[in-house]
Amino acid sequence: MSDELFNELEGRLNSLINIVGELKLENDQLRKENCRLHEERAGLKARIDAILKKLEGV
Repeated sequence: MSDELFNELEGRLNSLINIVGELKLENDQLRKENCRLHEERAGLKARIDAILKKLEGV
């Protein structure tokens, strides 16, 4: 194989490594956002449940 093919292969591998790194960062951000949304949902559910409980007493 010529040096040109090895250089092309190396470039492609470096590109894939960079993409994997970016995807890992994005996955981490999405995991944090998902956790935040779950917490927000739990808070809203608790508030709605409290309102419904008050309405039951009316």
